[in-house]
Amino acid sequence: MKSVIVVFFLGVVHLGIAQSEVIRKANYNINSKNISIDGFDPVSYFKGEPLKGNENIRYTYKGVTYWFSSDLNRKEFEKNPIQYEPQYGGWCAYALGIKPDKVKIDPKTYKIIDGKLYLFYNFHQMNTLDLWNKDELTLKNIADQNWNSILH
Repeated sequence: MKSVIVVFFLGVVHLGIAQSEVIRKANYNINSKNISIDGFDPVSYFKGEPLKGNENIRYTYKGVTYWFSSDLNRKEFEKNPIQYEPQYGGWCAYALGIKPDKVKIDPKTYKIIDGKLYLFYNFHQMNTLDLWNKDELTLKNIADQNWNSILH
């Protein structure tokens, strides 16, 4: 009987992990090859300049794949992916602060807030980072709630 319970429990845990990956893949800003941030290295943002990653230096975290500009950056990410993953699945933070809407980003338009990476839309003479900066606290609180509603 114990072995049946253990097998059932392991199956439930595996199903939970698989569902988590499915939810992430369905809601994160990834391309058709499952690559996040348009292939930019998430660790590079914290070093002062977003760099395009190398497709041969990659790491997949909970179903989402990231490219890195160096093995060192990949290893840093592996140690603490939650620190480096972009907030809101890599979607525009400003747009999520307005309504629960997933809007593409310009990977070179970003802000680090409290040690977290936020990305923004910046196309057609509209830089949403400028708008975000005018009311960051309110927009961030709403974006947090909207992102949570998208994931659940």
